This record gives sequence, structure tokens and C-alpha cells, in this order.
Amino acid sequence: MSESDTRDLPETDEEWREVLTEEEYRVLREQGTEPKFSSDLLDVKGDGSFDCAGCGAELFDGDTKFGSGTGWPSFYDANEGAVELREDRSHGMVRTEVVCAECDGHLGHVFDDGPDPTGKRFCINGVALEYEDE
Repeated sequence: MSESDTRDLPETDEEWREVLTEEEYRVLREQGTEPKFSSDLLDVKGDGSFDCAGCGAELFDGDTKFGSGTGWPSFYDANEGAVELREDRSHGMVRTEVVCAECDGHLGHVFDDGPDPTGKRFCINGVALEYEDE
């Protein structure tokens, strides 16, 4: 991805609040979670890409999306270098948080109960994504 493919990144919380909706800000900047089965992207399937709603970085290819039944868009793999994984010890659990490598936005979590070929389930908040059809 070239620099021209992503937006100029805000530098302050105030600037992020100006470019994101209230719900996008809560999820991407405050590590929130959208309600189960609330995302418009839950049933979207296609050859396009799922991009970061914060910066436009291409995160997941449409062909890696699968129906997990969990209530959030799920993918078995992320684009190379597009996301970073971090330990998350919030809410009395130990999980692996998924963040956008470009803007550091919280996307969701990754689990080891996904399908082949990776065995991973990237459980992602739909509000943190934008779908771009090919």
C-alpha cells in the first residue's frame, strides 16, 4: 500500500473526534466493542477489501472473511503487515488485541478457533471497517 492510499492521520484526540463518528471513536480510539450482530458488514462477502475506518489502510481481503456465528465480522487472515497484535488483559481475561498498523486503531481480537488454512479467527468490530468493492 502506498502512502497515497491512506488518509493524513490526525495527531490529537480532538482531531480524531472531528474525522470519526462517535461510535468509530469509541471503538477505534477507546478500545470499545460494538454490540453483537449490529454491524452492516456482518453479511458482506465479496472480492473487495475491508479497510480501516480510521485511516483507510487495507486490512483484510474479502476472500478471507467467513461466517463465524459470533456476531462480528470474522477473517481467517489479515493482509501482511496491516495489523499488529498486542496482549490485552482487560475485563479479567487474557486475549490478543488486533490494532491497525497504520493508525494504531483498535479493531478487535484474534483467537485460535478459526478455519484452515490459518486456524485463526480475527473477530473485528464492523464499525472499525469500511468495505471497498473490487
